[in-house]
Parts: sequence; structure tokens; C-alpha cells
Amino acid sequence: MELRGKNVPRLREVDDIERATAKKARESWHVLTIMAEFIESTERLSELRPAVSIFGSARTKPDDPHYALCVDIARRLSDAGFAVISGGGPGIMEAANKGAYDGASPSVGLNIQLPHEQHGNAWQDISLSFRHFFARKVAFVKYADAYVVLPGGFGTLDELTEALTLMQTGKSRLMPVILVGSQFWSGLMEWIKTRLVDDGMISPKDTNLLQVIDDPAEVVTAIQAFYQTHRKPVGIEDTEETERQTGMYL
Repeated sequence: MELRGKNVPRLREVDDIERATAKKARESWHVLTIMAEFIESTERLSELRPAVSIFGSARTKPDDPHYALCVDIARRLSDAGFAVISGGGPGIMEAANKGAYDGASPSVGLNIQLPHEQHGNAWQDISLSFRHFFARKVAFVKYADAYVVLPGGFGTLDELTEALTLMQTGKSRLMPVILVGSQFWSGLMEWIKTRLVDDGMISPKDTNLLQVIDDPAEVVTAIQAFYQTHRKPVGIEDTEETERQTGMYL
């Protein structure tokens, strides 16, 4: 194919037929494995609602105050009727599953297969294993009715900004996004308000997508208060209609 005088070959034009066929086969298998993960997550999680996804560092140790704080929050959410979804690994993920496991509602782990760091924790009523971050990230948003985010690194920030972007652009329904650990998040919140807003990168109203709450009981209250105002929390009956209206790709 010629494009502005450039030769841009297509796979079907590759001389080595075996290499072209092998590439297509690998990509086809890759797509099928992603589809399989979507199907399994739908089968296991679609009737789990309401649920809350909890994020935070995999490196947080059990003696860290944030670990105990997360256990407390997850237990309260579970006893309040919310299934708790975490990444299924160590650190804050483990604390979330541990708190929910001892509560009244299911503890869910969306585990990711990694060569280092990630291993499944023992406190999961429902455990799914993903090879693809993409399919796993969709499950975190699609089946959650709130986000609770404790201190974490790049992965935690990735999940946080993904959720905010989807809500900001109308590709996902609005849900509470609660940052736990005001001292940890204060720098980010200040940067959002004084840099992103002041430089016109986001609208001032976009800051309303985030709440910073440290008290475990207040976290549960904030989530319940949101759904008293915006939608019914139990069962989330209008989810499919909301997705249809907003064109949500999830």
C-alpha cells in the first residue's frame, strides 16, 4: 500500500507465508483468550451486585497501619451488604479480601498472572485469574458500584485514573471514588486543584469525582449516601439501561 510515497506493507503482502500465518494465528489466539476472560468474569460476577472495588499497594505489610485500616473498611462494607473486589494479591489487596472474607458478603479476588510480586491470597470466596490487564481492569469497573483507593504505586494510580477518565467522559456511570489516607493523597489533590484545574486540563467540577475520607465508618456512609441520592444500591437494577443510554463500552 502506497501512502504519500511511503511503502506500508500489509501482513498479506509479506513474502514469508508461514511467518504471516503464524502471526495471524498468535493474534487470533490472543483475542480468544481475552474473550474467554470476559466470559468467565461475566459468569462469576454479573449477579454479585452491589460491590466495591478496593485498590492499594501490593507491597503494604501487615504491620502497616493502612493494612489494618483496609481490613476494617472491607469488613464494614461486607457487613453492609457490599461484595468486596480486590486484585487478589498481597498487601492492600490481601487486607481487602481478609476483611470481606470475615464479613457477610463475598470476598472477590481478580488475580493477575505476573512473573514477580503477585500471588493469590487465602481470603477469597471467588477467585478469578487473568492473563490480561485489560480484561481485569474492565471487570474492576464493570462490576463495582464504588471505588475505595488506599495508598499505592503505579498500578493503583492507573486504576484510579482509569475510573476517573471513564466517568469524566461519560463512558461509565458515576460512582463514589474515595481516597483513604489524607496525608498520602494530599499532594495529589493539591496538584489536581492547582495545576490541572488552573491550567484548564480538567473542569473544576471534575474534582467532585473524588472524596478523601479516613474514617472507615464514614467511607461506608459516603457510599450509601451517594446511592440514596443517585440510584438504588441493592441489585443496581438499572445498570443495563444506564449502559445503553451512556454507550458505556464496558
